[in-house]
Amino acid sequence: MDRSIRTIDDVMKLLDGLFEPAADRWTAGGADWWDGFYADRDKPVPFFAAKPDESLVSYVERGIFTPGRTPGRALDLGCGPGRNALHLAALGYEVDAVDLSSAALGWAADRAREAGAAIRFHHGDAFALTESELTGPYDLIHDSGCFHHLPPHRRISYLALVDRVLAPGGHLALTAFAAGEEGEEGAGGMGSELSDADFYREARLHGGLAYTADALRGIFAGLTEVEVRRMRDEPPESGLFGEPFLWTALFRRERV
Repeated sequence: MDRSIRTIDDVMKLLDGLFEPAADRWTAGGADWWDGFYADRDKPVPFFAAKPDESLVSYVERGIFTPGRTPGRALDLGCGPGRNALHLAALGYEVDAVDLSSAALGWAADRAREAGAAIRFHHGDAFALTESELTGPYDLIHDSGCFHHLPPHRRISYLALVDRVLAPGGHLALTAFAAGEEGEEGAGGMGSELSDADFYREARLHGGLAYTADALRGIFAGLTEVEVRRMRDEPPESGLFGEPFLWTALFRRERV
């Protein structure tokens, strides 16, 4: 008989365990899957190319970020091969970049050496790391594709992470799967549109969770929305990454 649950962390681990082991993309147990995903650097995956998100570049171009004056500190969650971490370092940010995959981090470190970029790479679970060594405060938390691989209950962990380490006046920049919606944003999306409860019933995440714009606004209601829009479609010859089946969202933590 097991009566060991005493804390919220115990509940989170219990809910993690309701999913099939092969579905895990968010705990240390999912690292092997990600290592396999990143093993072939020549695989034709759009976000393998060393191109920053078009949204991240646009925030500087439009004056939302002013790194030339006060770049500050940035945390890149699920950094993968480091394409956005490299761009942030080039802008002058002091960058900490986290990923579960040692293969991805090895690739990112190679790119950083080639570029002469001083980026601190960290291997492991971002939730655990931000409770120990990565305590912030960060002026920017950047996440291009991590959030939508979390099961519903881990949104609580994610919000707690943001609350712990995002500085007052700092920004959360997020790129996530968009649900297929008709309207002015256009149709087409990526990710599963199952209800939160159905993910637990099926014990799988089906490749990641799709979100509506209003869902993102609701989840991050404790922050101030700067913008939520579809990512701009960037052609293959562009120096930027952009896919219209993704949301790009920017939120700000107000100063008290």
